[in-house]
Amino acid sequence: MTHAAATWRTVMETLERQTTVDTRASAVSVYMNQVYMWMTAGLGLTALLAWQTASSPAVLQYIFSNTFIIIGLIVAQLGIVIALSAAVHRFSATTATAMFLLYSALTGVTLSSIFVVYTMGSIANAFLVTAGTFGAMSVYGTVTKRDLTGMGSFLFMGLIGLVIAMVVNIFLQSAMMDFVISGIGVLIFTGLTAYDTQKLRQFGMNAPLGDATALRRGAILGALTLYLDFINLFLMLLRLFGNRE
Repeated sequence: MTHAAATWRTVMETLERQTTVDTRASAVSVYMNQVYMWMTAGLGLTALLAWQTASSPAVLQYIFSNTFIIIGLIVAQLGIVIALSAAVHRFSATTATAMFLLYSALTGVTLSSIFVVYTMGSIANAFLVTAGTFGAMSVYGTVTKRDLTGMGSFLFMGLIGLVIAMVVNIFLQSAMMDFVISGIGVLIFTGLTAYDTQKLRQFGMNAPLGDATALRRGAILGALTLYLDFINLFLMLLRLFGNRE
């Protein structure tokens, strides 16, 4: 009887562990599906607004000839990113979603200038390379057993240095420095894609499937993270290889 009871207890413990694993796998799947869905929606909205804005010379002239409008767009974008990153838990699911989509729309308006600066072929090629690189690194972040936390810290420090270098080059206007910045930027955002994917999957293991509001908030924050990786990788590749009009 004692042996039978021990065997039964072992079987039950095994089943409980398997149930926990299955539940976590389900949570990760649901969470990441929402993350990618909203990221794709954001990118689609950005592309649409960028194209529509670029298609109207009058609108382009109005926006990019007015310094106050440009500064306003940049400040609004920064404000939304900071608000979502720091206080997404305070917003309703609808508000968080609306803020993310607003950010995507404003980014589209800001990025409309690339249609004036670069050829359509360059933009299309940069997008395809970005999509392929992003997809490959996202898969790597999903399947790798390596803990990328250390790499993430290194990349974050590199990102700070990259921003400082970009600000300095605004005054220097060095073509060589711009080339180096773009090359390093590609490496940084390629690595960040893998790191952020792994980090989001780890978060998804504890995703509250029973709380739709909390799940949406987390998905929106995750979508914003990967959206920023994609957009910045795209811009760095475009600056590096794009042919100007």
